[in-house]
Amino acid sequence: MRTISLTGELTCPGAVATNVFPGPFVIHADRSGEAGDLTAEDARLRPEESQKPQNRMTTSMNVRQQLQELERYYDAVPRMSARTEDFGPLTLFVRQAAGGFPFYARPTVGSRETVTVEHVRAVQARQRELGLAETFEWVAENAPGLRSVVEAAGLHITQCPLLVLAEAGAGTGTGTSPLPVARVLDADSTVLPSAIAAQRLAFAGGTAGLPELLEESAKAEADGTVEHSRMRIRKQATVFTAVDEETGTAVAAGQHNPLDGVTEIVGVGTLPSRRREGHGAAVTSALVADATERGIGTVFLSAADEDVARIYRRLGFRQIGTAMIVE
Repeated sequence: MRTISLTGELTCPGAVATNVFPGPFVIHADRSGEAGDLTAEDARLRPEESQKPQNRMTTSMNVRQQLQELERYYDAVPRMSARTEDFGPLTLFVRQAAGGFPFYARPTVGSRETVTVEHVRAVQARQRELGLAETFEWVAENAPGLRSVVEAAGLHITQCPLLVLAEAGAGTGTGTSPLPVARVLDADSTVLPSAIAAQRLAFAGGTAGLPELLEESAKAEADGTVEHSRMRIRKQATVFTAVDEETGTAVAAGQHNPLDGVTEIVGVGTLPSRRREGHGAAVTSALVADATERGIGTVFLSAADEDVARIYRRLGFRQIGTAMIVE
């Protein structure tokens, strides 16, 4: 899953990618970076814009139906680039391609078996055997008993507000101050390496600027992330938007990952040295606009914390649940 923070850590820590998507998570290399500059001021929405009546997504589909829809999405998305291993009530997703998102374990869709500490520890042992991070992700409302089991296994859980876009056309208002221009990148874009680098550096902390961006761009090329991203763009499995400058390098970027009428906004990240300039809001607005143009009915994301969630509410999102991340 993916999210946005006020300090540069885009979302709920969990993901580490720039074009992989499922579940609430953060991006560093391939599924979701951060909008460190997405402040209330940068959201640039007039107060009255948050008072618009909700559309069909909040009136005709109840929260439970939406949560079930997201559960199916979380299960389907990683299957596009990962293999699965069965642990009864838990499923472990293991990436198969270089540069792909290093997935997690999550509740098995449709399973009625109760998750136990032994199940969790069996998955951890397998993750260690494969050299994977011991990560788990789930939606609290869809698996209410899992938190106590995971905590009993000695793991720390990060909770992230899970929000869906509640208004048609929301998230694209500009208020009184114009936003920077964010554009959709095609598969052959020369800006893509720096877009991925900006996402990674957004989560790394510090004050990284152009030198670090160029260095990280080269790393993204070398480790296969850029090529993997180009492949996903061609397959229309992910959409990148970025704010780039005359130098041809991105200072902010983000993605959304459409599948069967649902998409998750992930990896919204801003180069640390360029925060507080409205880039995060511009990227988010461009992603929402693209999803809307594609006729996608459900647009969602995971916010890093409640402060960030409040900003997204001003952009037309509303909370329907809580994304649980173990990393």
